[in-house]
This record gives sequence, C-alpha cells and structure tokens, in this order.
Amino acid sequence: MKHKITIRDTDDLDRAAAEFIRETGKDRIIAFHAPMGAGKTTFTTAICKALGVEDTVCSPTFTILNEYITRDGEPVYHFDFYRIRELREAVDIGLDDYLYSGHLCIIEWPENVEPLLPAETLSVRITVNPDLSRTVEWDD
Repeated sequence: MKHKITIRDTDDLDRAAAEFIRETGKDRIIAFHAPMGAGKTTFTTAICKALGVEDTVCSPTFTILNEYITRDGEPVYHFDFYRIRELREAVDIGLDDYLYSGHLCIIEWPENVEPLLPAETLSVRITVNPDLSRTVEWDD
C-alpha cells in the first residue's frame, strides 16, 4: 500500500509528523531518501518533538549518531551517513546493535550504508515540490 503525506510549510510539520508516526508506528528502522536540503533533519526534528523529545535535535553529520530520549524514556537513534565513505565506518560504531535494538532508528543518507540495512527497513522518500512543499512517500 502506498502512503503519502504532504507538508505544506514549516507550520504544517507538527501535523505531518503526528500523521507519520500514526502510520508508521510499528516500524523501527526508517530510512529517509532525499536530496540535500529537502528537509530530512527538519522532519526528524518534528517526529522527535511529537514523541516528546526535549533535547535539541540536530543533524549528526559529523558525529554520525545522536541519541534522544522520548517522553516514555525510550531512545531514538538518529543517524546521518552523509560523510560515510566505507561501510566499515558504520560497522565500527556498532550499527547492528542499534538497528536490532528494537528502538526507533531514523537514518539520513541510507544509500551510503544500504548493504548493512535489514530487510524490514522502511524506505521513505522526501520530495521537494515546485511550490516548496514536501511530499513524504513510502510503501508498506
């Protein structure tokens, strides 16, 4: 089944994130595929906010991984593999431990570690539309 959420503007992020969580609640590994500047981190921030994360959410471009805690005390692992050049770098941070932890893992630039991702990874596309709205799409 195809799913699609349109984010009209930044004021619409909270609604879109809540809808995304409702529709993907069972999925634990979410891979955002989108070009630079499409809003992967911005949408991740909105998702974390909806989950009750109080920490500042930012792109882990240089650290590769940020960990946040939800209002329920559950960790959310936020990866950014933009700077990964070799799969070994992801393996060295213990990627498997995070992916198989049962906790929510949100991955930016998953194409750089694709061979390491489990089959149950939810692949989500974010597209920038001509009117600068965003379309978030996935199949289940």
